[in-house]
Amino acid sequence: MALHLDVVGVVVADMARSLDFYRRLGLAIPPEADAEDHVEVTLPGGLRLAWDAVTMVRTFHPGWTPPTGSPRVSLAFRCADPAEVDRYWAELTGAGFHGELPPWDAFWGQRYAVLHDPDGNGVDLYAPLPG
Repeated sequence: MALHLDVVGVVVADMARSLDFYRRLGLAIPPEADAEDHVEVTLPGGLRLAWDAVTMVRTFHPGWTPPTGSPRVSLAFRCADPAEVDRYWAELTGAGFHGELPPWDAFWGQRYAVLHDPDGNGVDLYAPLPG
């Protein structure tokens, strides 16, 4: 069988805060998930995004420690249009989430912005620029 990317997992310190961030991006995550140690949603196209509380991870990896420094992997969410990039940026930074790079028109033809989720993971927003 050929490999198939099926799940992207994120380790979180505060499940409710992390899920609030991703709900603001439009992910349908039920409110009762805030109290769970493991949560996952299936995205359009079938890829699953999962969150595990640090306490859950340490049940099978007792020596786990959070990484330090800048993130090396980012989740990139395509927006409907450049205005949506700006809207999500304003909503998330206005709610107190960290904005790393404010929206700009990138030379590669996209409106682009970079945020960090509550655990410091890179979350990119982008949309094609009108042509």
